[in-house]
Amino acid sequence: MSNTILITNAQVVNEGQVWHGALLIENELISQVYHDPFPNKPLQTAGVIIDAQNSYLLPGIIDDQVHFREPGLTHKADIGSESRAAVAGGITSFMEMPNTIPQATTVQELNKKFETAAQKSFANYTFFIGATNDNLEELLKIDPRKVCGIKVFMGSSTGNMLVDKAEALEQIFSKAKTLVATHCEDEATIQANLSRFKEQYGDKIVPRHHPLIRNHKACYLSSSKAVELARKFNTRLHVLHLTTAEEMALFSNNLPLQDKLITGEVCVHHLWFSDDDYEKKGNFIKWNPAVKTSFDREQLWKSLLDGTLDVVATDHAPHLKEEKLNPYLSAPSGGPLVQHSLQAMFDAITKRSLPVHLLARWMSHNPAICYKVHKRGFIREGYFADLVILNPNEPYRVTEENILYKCRWSPFEGHTFKSTPTHTLVNGKLVFDHGIFMEDFRGMPLEFDR
Repeated sequence: MSNTILITNAQVVNEGQVWHGALLIENELISQVYHDPFPNKPLQTAGVIIDAQNSYLLPGIIDDQVHFREPGLTHKADIGSESRAAVAGGITSFMEMPNTIPQATTVQELNKKFETAAQKSFANYTFFIGATNDNLEELLKIDPRKVCGIKVFMGSSTGNMLVDKAEALEQIFSKAKTLVATHCEDEATIQANLSRFKEQYGDKIVPRHHPLIRNHKACYLSSSKAVELARKFNTRLHVLHLTTAEEMALFSNNLPLQDKLITGEVCVHHLWFSDDDYEKKGNFIKWNPAVKTSFDREQLWKSLLDGTLDVVATDHAPHLKEEKLNPYLSAPSGGPLVQHSLQAMFDAITKRSLPVHLLARWMSHNPAICYKVHKRGFIREGYFADLVILNPNEPYRVTEENILYKCRWSPFEGHTFKSTPTHTLVNGKLVFDHGIFMEDFRGMPLEFDR
């Protein structure tokens, strides 16, 4: 049957287990999960057979924080180019941020992004609506079954979307009908630090100063404020890209994830780099919030492992290489990550002798639970066949030639990863196969069980 795919001889990674098995896909869905690597009957009837060659078969990654720069900044990236890179890295669904040009702070602009993705995206998609100091009416119009959440910049980042009025924040947190996701850095603290560094160094501020300007205090002040508001109004709060040891005390690990009202995310780069890397990488690891100390990094890992933190994402935010080569004060924050996030996390857990099933938990299962994504994030019968095959024994060196981002650079350039994603399936279609794309494939809008 041409509408069936059988994946055989796989190390299936799902819900805390790894087994030598197989998977039958019919149309868009997983129809059968086998604990036999070569099940006889489907071998005789499947339209397409993929031999995983004993590689890992994981649920497709759900990246809950990306910036694909469309509309308005498409010289840096666009939904087509970045979703293509994402699929090559095993990401099958993404949630995109509102700080584009124009900003997605109205339902009208939000709908335009959905229309663009339907025409261009290789992966499944949804979009945050952005909060401002005065757009509560628009925030309340969204359909929680179709929109992943409301993004609140409680500290300015790329784009001018700072929500800094106490009354506006209280209105958003008290009336939101869906998840509220926050970027937490206290703007007053950052500006005071920046003024002090300018007085001391003038225009000679360098990247290693970045975590001292956007410091621990700025992060904690803002995160604690978000958590305080969420507790006051019983808001479903998800705090994005946490970076400091101090902030971990704001979160709890004593509830099952599905029962948490307040959850936390950490990004790949904050788990990989530390402030020791600014000397070599410079502005290429300049992110907001900043990469901080190796002690902070270890506390982030500890909090992931004990369930205090819930989700690993990328905050993929490309800029042109020439922009990053500017002096610190004029170099933008952000960098591209979606193509290599799974490989980076596999390297990281291997180095720490951690089990591979944690990748599925942090990058697939938990995003699905946090956002209540409909029938995705798990290898289960009746779920959408969003899958990635990862060969753990095929090294992959990142070079300018194999980088797929429109910006054509990566903070991992020159690094050799231990593993290679060989196949990615989205909605039951083999969209990526050893570097070859199904160029005419388009993903679906995500739905949420709310």
